[in-house]
Amino acid sequence: MNRRKLYKKTIVDYRKVTESVFVLAFEKDFDFEPGQVVAIDVEPEGKPRLYSIASGVNDKNVEIIFDEKPDGKLTPFLSKLNIGDVIYVSKPFGLFRCDDDEAWWIASGTGVAPFVSMIRSGKGKGKILLHGGRRDENFYFSEVVENELEAGNYVRCTSRQPDTRYYNGRLTSWLREQELLPKEIKYYLCGSAEMVVEVRDILLNRGIPFGNIVSETYF
Repeated sequence: MNRRKLYKKTIVDYRKVTESVFVLAFEKDFDFEPGQVVAIDVEPEGKPRLYSIASGVNDKNVEIIFDEKPDGKLTPFLSKLNIGDVIYVSKPFGLFRCDDDEAWWIASGTGVAPFVSMIRSGKGKGKILLHGGRRDENFYFSEVVENELEAGNYVRCTSRQPDTRYYNGRLTSWLREQELLPKEIKYYLCGSAEMVVEVRDILLNRGIPFGNIVSETYF
């Protein structure tokens, strides 16, 4: 990643979502397109990491969600912050954007963030969201999704909770079980590299044109 200028921001909201997942917010003073990312660090001259914006374009604050990794370069520091603490943030950038046409959104874990931003920005009409998580508690921003997407267009797949209320299995298993995957629409993928590669292979093997698959990978 090319070095981007970082701007001092004060955390105005901070909450723990699960044992290791957090959402923080800072006041918005820039415009962005839903699907874009920002670079964040706790030092002005550090080595920032990229996070998808989860807010809507008209929201007062910018929200990002992160999963603390014990061996991570930044998340162990982010997880110890509080309201009023300072972080350093770049201006938004990135080309992971979605138009108003019908589409499928496919996400794992915190990779749902850009789709939440799209939903909050009014782009949820005609969209299906397939979200994979280990447990039922890992469907972040589910209230937002349930309220905005059409009934039946929010599919949750739980891979490590046998008594789940949702589909019991990985999202890739759910995809393989579908008799019909529309070939004329676009599929937007956001999540781990392993998930993105596996889903892309499934879609290509089912005849989805390569140009109809758009992906954003996090590490």
